[in-house]
Amino acid sequence: MEGLAFPECPRWHDGRLWFSDMAAGQVLSVEPGAPPVVELELPGGPGGLGWTPAGDMMVVAMGERRLLRRDHAGALVEFADLSAYEPVRCNDMVVDAAGRAYVGTFGYDMPAGAPPAPGSLLRIDPHGRVQVLADDLVFPNGLAITPDGGELLIAETFALRITAFALEANGAVGTRRTFADCPRGARPDGICLDADGGVWAASPGDRAVLRFDRDGVVTERLPVPGGDAAYACMLGGADGATLFVCTAPGPDPERARRERAGRIRAVEVGTAHAGRP
Repeated sequence: MEGLAFPECPRWHDGRLWFSDMAAGQVLSVEPGAPPVVELELPGGPGGLGWTPAGDMMVVAMGERRLLRRDHAGALVEFADLSAYEPVRCNDMVVDAAGRAYVGTFGYDMPAGAPPAPGSLLRIDPHGRVQVLADDLVFPNGLAITPDGGELLIAETFALRITAFALEANGAVGTRRTFADCPRGARPDGICLDADGGVWAASPGDRAVLRFDRDGVVTERLPVPGGDAAYACMLGGADGATLFVCTAPGPDPERARRERAGRIRAVEVGTAHAGRP
């Protein structure tokens, strides 16, 4: 796909690729070979996407710092107000099998050049209760949950690492460890998991997507053609082994809306999707 502003947070769901075009304020879905469908308009910027066990879509309203839910009738309602937990913007999200949403926050006004400050990992339970699971993350970004539900991974973009938390059956987090330290020049942004225990991470810093094995070792590096930056990735397609990569020349929203140079690229890889999202 071409002509997008700033595509992010891709998800493969129900035979379609869904994603947030943050700078355009839209959530879209697309079926291979068909034109995209605008699923909803969210002028404040949509972020992470997920679905409840009942099939309702949830979306992070980044600037509004809210979690919204769209029911089967198409009504968009507030699921949780996150403004008391984050002063600037919320970010990506993953939803577990029980319908609990895990959301990362910026922690500071990074686009405006504010001094760095820690971000948080929030859990929003199915009835809307919000709990802070960690409040010392370095720009928490893409999130994923392993197929057995036992571990939550989160990209700490400006710490240049992917961190893993043990995940309890009740949604609590336990032991924390570094899953992978990124090589020099790489910054992990959006992530997804494959069936061999590997993690694909978009890395805008070196304009590539990287695959880490279960030991945190880089096994593949795919540079983005044309020198664009990769901001998020997702495994999907009919066999789960198509890697969709969201790319753009840069993150500036005004430029993104003006140039509409965002793309979603696809490449076949050797191992299919696993886990969540």
